Amino acid sequence: MTFDQIILFTLLAAIFVLLIWGRWRYDLVAFGALIVAVITDVVPAGDAFSGFGHPATVIVALVLIVSRALTNSGVIELIGRHVVSASRSAASHIGLMAAVAASLSAIINNVAALAVLMPVDLEAATKAKRSPAKTLMPLSFASILGGMITLIGTPPNIIVAEFRNDVLGEPFSMFDFAPVGLICAGIGVLFIATIGWRLIPGERTRSGGQLESHDIGRYVAELRVPAEATIIGQRVAELGSLLEEEEASIIGMARRGRLLPGAARREVVRAEDVLIIEVESGAIDRLSGELGLEYVRREDSELDDSDLVLTEVVVPDGARIQGRSATSLQLLNRHDVTLLGVSRQGRPFREQVRKLQIKAGDVLLLLGPSDRLPEITNFLGCLPLAERGLEIVQRNKALLSIGIFATAVILAAFGIVYLPVSLAAAVALLVATGVVPLRQLYESVEWPIIVLLGSMIPIGVALEASCGTMLIASTIIDLFAGSSPVVILTVLMIVTMTLSDVINNTATAVIAAPIALNLANSLGVSPDPFLMCVAVAASCAFLTPIGHKNNTLILGPGGYHFRDYWRMGLPLEIIIIAVGVPAILWAWPL
Repeated sequence: MTFDQIILFTLLAAIFVLLIWGRWRYDLVAFGALIVAVITDVVPAGDAFSGFGHPATVIVALVLIVSRALTNSGVIELIGRHVVSASRSAASHIGLMAAVAASLSAIINNVAALAVLMPVDLEAATKAKRSPAKTLMPLSFASILGGMITLIGTPPNIIVAEFRNDVLGEPFSMFDFAPVGLICAGIGVLFIATIGWRLIPGERTRSGGQLESHDIGRYVAELRVPAEATIIGQRVAELGSLLEEEEASIIGMARRGRLLPGAARREVVRAEDVLIIEVESGAIDRLSGELGLEYVRREDSELDDSDLVLTEVVVPDGARIQGRSATSLQLLNRHDVTLLGVSRQGRPFREQVRKLQIKAGDVLLLLGPSDRLPEITNFLGCLPLAERGLEIVQRNKALLSIGIFATAVILAAFGIVYLPVSLAAAVALLVATGVVPLRQLYESVEWPIIVLLGSMIPIGVALEASCGTMLIASTIIDLFAGSSPVVILTVLMIVTMTLSDVINNTATAVIAAPIALNLANSLGVSPDPFLMCVAVAASCAFLTPIGHKNNTLILGPGGYHFRDYWRMGLPLEIIIIAVGVPAILWAWPL
């Protein structure tokens, strides 16, 4: 081996060990390795940060922003509304959620797909009174499988496509991954929904963990009935079935500023009525969307939903708002901030929220401009609670965001516009139209993934330039001398899949793609099936919580142990190998 090869193999071994050890975060490990590679001159100083401008890195960042747009505009909420039901059995819920996760992962990044579906799954588990451990791992695995279907579904596909462009002059297109991805995802999801979820250890399904709970209690909130609301003309008592899914209840109604007697159950809902509803904080925005209600806002306010955020604050003893109401402080008229809800530690009240005399210990749900809420919180003398991810959904922009995203995908799929440019234009439009506010633009990007990619790409290029990948390929061929290309392809899939289980799937794709090309060239066959093999295998990290970000995301909420993953993951990986190799050879002949 040459000096450069020794340094690079040593660095890769160090990365391998440090990622398994888990003491330091993977992006720091990769960036540290890049700096060492530059200092030792195996990566030229001029190319040190070339990975951060690589199309693969740019595409991953842009896809995450587009995914945020689909969440902000209520597209994901719409899907969840038709999926979550406490009446479904665990088997039918898992089957449906797995299918939705796989489908959604094909059109947005699979990490983003899990991030938006996991709260839906946790909510369903709470309503059905079952442990989320039963359903979170199937959801994670299904989202990983679905990402294999399209170019933008998972980073390994993007990396392999751009590598093919670098070496062969043409990348894999948007749907080149679909024939193999659909077969693997379809059979994988079928296994998960029928057999796989039953392999999760029984003790974990009985006592799996939950996301850290916030014992705030239920809010009493006010929602206005606009002129176009579908519930106009119905009696308040008739709305119970609509509120049941969110475990909410109407405890009063105000008309023309006056609270109607009792709970107003016999009253017919009219435009501009204000419903007083008891509900969990996380369900307020969903409920307003389902009933077609709107927040009580100042009539002349020029703010739209993209400017607004929800925040929770607690009232300490001696706060300015203690003993006063939002109306007396003129929160809405002077500051454009709405007191949306009040939680009073389980003690009931029926007063209008804006006119309620606030007490010490109350938790307030405030709605207002993101740049003004910290100042108002300080003005009220309140203390902000830990961020719980409460967001305002811009449901009126759902069709707009779908249209922008679909146009970008179509233009890229037909080769009219280069994919990074197409996605960049989509992001610019989504920001310009307020679907993704500027304050969320950089928050939407998973920066550790970007740093990992930007750091590993130069190391991968250096490994190939030093003929290190050729050395690995030659070693594999020597070990399996006389074997057919099909056997070598299968070995490549097993090796890549094993690497992906213990180091990040993105890093695996960067390392394995050049090895696949060298193997194909050594055997004198088409490189496409070998590159497709890397894309499939790098995505299928099911044995550990560290191989794929999705598996890491569910570790805490599911209460899983490190050893739990292989119980369902090992048979799933064997199935993918058994199905994936024939599917690749069928779609991409040698």
